[in-house]
Amino acid sequence: MGQALEVGGQVQQPGAFDFEALAQLSGQIEEISALVPGRSGGGVRLAPLLAAVRPRPEATHLTVESSDGSFCASVPLSEVVGSGVVLYRLGSQALPTQQGGPFRFLITDAQTCATGGVDLCANVKFVGRIVLSAGPGRDTRPTEPR
Repeated sequence: MGQALEVGGQVQQPGAFDFEALAQLSGQIEEISALVPGRSGGGVRLAPLLAAVRPRPEATHLTVESSDGSFCASVPLSEVVGSGVVLYRLGSQALPTQQGGPFRFLITDAQTCATGGVDLCANVKFVGRIVLSAGPGRDTRPTEPR
């Protein structure tokens, strides 16, 4: 089965999605470079993934966590539901770690990345979990510009 992306928190049906489960969802993107120049890989839009777990009405934020838990970004759900993508493949194979795999979260709308707590640092590599919460979740992004 391989590795699975956990999606939980304020949802009615928590789930774990491996390569095959993600491939079955609607909203597939064959090649992300058409939307985000310089990035490669295929994936699925966030909205169909969330529809599969059925967010609770109180869910206001989405936290994307790296698989080792060392990096987390919590963003307003309303700001990313339309522009978030989970990359999980390169061609017909799993997304390699050199590309941020097995799962990588990207925001395709660059304008979204400048508003509402959503920025380029919310593009997370090596994703292990997505957690929906009522209010902001854990966030380890830098608070000062580099």
